[in-house]
Amino acid sequence: MKIKCVLIDDEPLAIKVLENYFTNFTDFEVIATFTNSLEALDFINSTVVDAVFLDINMPMMTGFELISLIENKTKVIITTAFREFAAESYDLDVLDYLVKPIPLPRFIKCINKITTEYNLKNNIKVETAKGDSHIFIKVDKKMMKINIEEILFVEGMKEYIKVVTPDKTYITHKSLTSLSEELPQDRFLRIHKSYVIALNKVKSIEGNRVQIQSYNIPIGRNYSKEVKNKILE
Repeated sequence: MKIKCVLIDDEPLAIKVLENYFTNFTDFEVIATFTNSLEALDFINSTVVDAVFLDINMPMMTGFELISLIENKTKVIITTAFREFAAESYDLDVLDYLVKPIPLPRFIKCINKITTEYNLKNNIKVETAKGDSHIFIKVDKKMMKINIEEILFVEGMKEYIKVVTPDKTYITHKSLTSLSEELPQDRFLRIHKSYVIALNKVKSIEGNRVQIQSYNIPIGRNYSKEVKNKILE
C-alpha cells in the first residue's frame, strides 16, 4: 500500500519541484495538488491522506490556519521560504519543516520520517535501531531504495561510494562519511578510511583484514584497536 500525499502551495513551480522529487519514491503517491487552501481543506477532511506538504503563506487562509482546521491526524510537513516560523510550526505538531529551495538530501530525510510514522501508525515492524529500514541513494538519476539489512559494506572511491549487497552493487556520487551517518551506529563500523562494514555480516577476522562473504576487507592501522574490540567483544 502506498503512502498517500497531498501538496498545497500557491506557487505551481513549487508543487512541480516536489512532484518531480516524488517520482523517485515508489512507496509514495501524490493523490492531489492544490493552490487553493479551502479546496485543499475540504479534500483532506473527506479523503484518507497520510501526509500533507503545506506552504505557510497561502492566500485566503494561511498554512497555520489550515492546520488548525484539519479534522483527522494527517501528518503535516511545512514547506516555506522562511526559517523564522519553525518554532511556531512545531507547536502545532508538524512532522517536519522544509525551507525552500528544498535540497533533495533534505527531502529524503523527510521521506524517511514519513515512512517511520506510517509504519508506526499501521503497526508495520521495522528492525533497525534508527527506526528506518532503508536508505535512498541516487544511481543513474534515479533514487534507489536499499534495505539496510542487506548492506554488506560500503567502499569509498574518491568522489563516489560503492554500496555492496549480496545481490547487487550500487555506485553513487556521495561521501563515505555522509552515508555512514545515515546508518545505525550500533550495526555499522568504519574500519578503514575507505570502508564501512556491517558488523553482523563479518565472517572472520585475521590479521589486518575482515572477511564478509567472499570479500576480504582491510582494516586501517588507525582503526585496528577499535575494530577488534568491537567485533570481538
